[in-house]
Amino acid sequence: MLSLLVIVPAILGVLALYSKDLRIDLALLVGTAIAHLLVTACLWTGESGPELDSLLKLDVPGLLFLSITSVIFLSAALYTIPYIVHGTHDKPAALQRFVPCLLWFLSAMTLVAVTQHLALMWAAVEGTTLASAPLVYFYRRRGALEATWKYLLVCSVGIALALLGTFFVGIAAAGSSVGASDLTLSGLSRAAPFMARPWLKAAFVLALVGYGTKMGLAPLHTWLPDTHSEAPSPVSALLSGALLNCAFLAILRFYQVCLASGDSQFARTLLVVLGMASLLLASAFMVSQRDYKRLFAYSSIENMGIMAVGMGLGGAASYGALLHAVNHSLCKAGLFFLAGNVLRSFGTTRARDVSGVLVRLPGTGVLLLVLLLAIGGAPPFGPFWSEFLIFQSALGGAHAWLGVLFVSLLAVAFLGMAGVLLPMLSGGGSLRGPRSAESRLSILPPLALASAALAIGLYLPPFLADALHRAAGMLGG
Repeated sequence: MLSLLVIVPAILGVLALYSKDLRIDLALLVGTAIAHLLVTACLWTGESGPELDSLLKLDVPGLLFLSITSVIFLSAALYTIPYIVHGTHDKPAALQRFVPCLLWFLSAMTLVAVTQHLALMWAAVEGTTLASAPLVYFYRRRGALEATWKYLLVCSVGIALALLGTFFVGIAAAGSSVGASDLTLSGLSRAAPFMARPWLKAAFVLALVGYGTKMGLAPLHTWLPDTHSEAPSPVSALLSGALLNCAFLAILRFYQVCLASGDSQFARTLLVVLGMASLLLASAFMVSQRDYKRLFAYSSIENMGIMAVGMGLGGAASYGALLHAVNHSLCKAGLFFLAGNVLRSFGTTRARDVSGVLVRLPGTGVLLLVLLLAIGGAPPFGPFWSEFLIFQSALGGAHAWLGVLFVSLLAVAFLGMAGVLLPMLSGGGSLRGPRSAESRLSILPPLALASAALAIGLYLPPFLADALHRAAGMLGG
């Protein structure tokens, strides 16, 4: 069953590439997204069927991130219908490869979640870059070309460092008294207590910096604002709501090896340092940002920093970090969908040229306000509880100042986002101009995601709470 989740979207992507009918392409996209979510839901029963144990194996963290990917992809697939059908696209070649690249993107992200073989995981992460790069260049503007090249170059540097880290952990395992016949997580965990520490620590540093580049952690985050601001809105939602989680999961695989070796404190310190650096940088840029899509991109850097800090603090904060991965994906994907509605109606991403969204696009305006509060950590939305768990752990630890700095940076980031979005929502606004940017299908996905973020804040389903507990336990929480 796991292999089908990877193979079927890839094959359907090839079929969509040779299809000449946009309706067939969109039907393939939505049908694949629905089937993927249904199969993923079945995996929660624990029945994944016979698989290639050396290559494909699903544990609780993998299932959690696979489920997030599947939910966000279905939302993006539904939103793509009005975005493409009602949009103005004069590039037939770009349209022809849009759906195939989305399906290949889903296949690569799925492979990241369902494999515990570090070499195959590296190839899957690289595959996500190759599949999504043409999507970033969809509009073929000069800015899109620059963003695509930056995405490819910066992420290639990061993925090269991650590959070197994979080599290093293999060398560390081969030099142990136990040895490891492969690069699977189970094999490496068995060999971890006997690994050469310099090789293992160097491997984690390289993996953290390499995959951290793809995750959007400072200092190699520079591709993310340009890429998110130039990509089509459904692609931006996938990049922020699903792809960044894949990179986070790759880091967690190396972190699990460090836990098994007894070097958890070393790994946690690095996670906290890079996480706080990302929080600091993102907060500073959000205060001065005047492009609302770039603002959401810097918000993603901020939230990746929150997740890294939570995992680095350990204990209950590890649970908070995993819960925040769920909350951030729901909120940020919804925000990018709404940004697409605003962009199609006003024709610009400059916040100063947008006003009266609540009047011109009432559904979009209300949801923007709701998701602003949600991503800002206001109760009773889900992000409030995940951020509170991390803050509580930081405040109660040996360095209470870390908790104070953490919550201060969150406040700065929220004020920066509110300072941009609230003026866009207010004002009389002009009722002239296209209003097709707010169709039912363009409102339904962000409405569903916002509702889910609120529901998680009010009541965490037992199956999700149990999965988060077990995943956090596997990650030292």
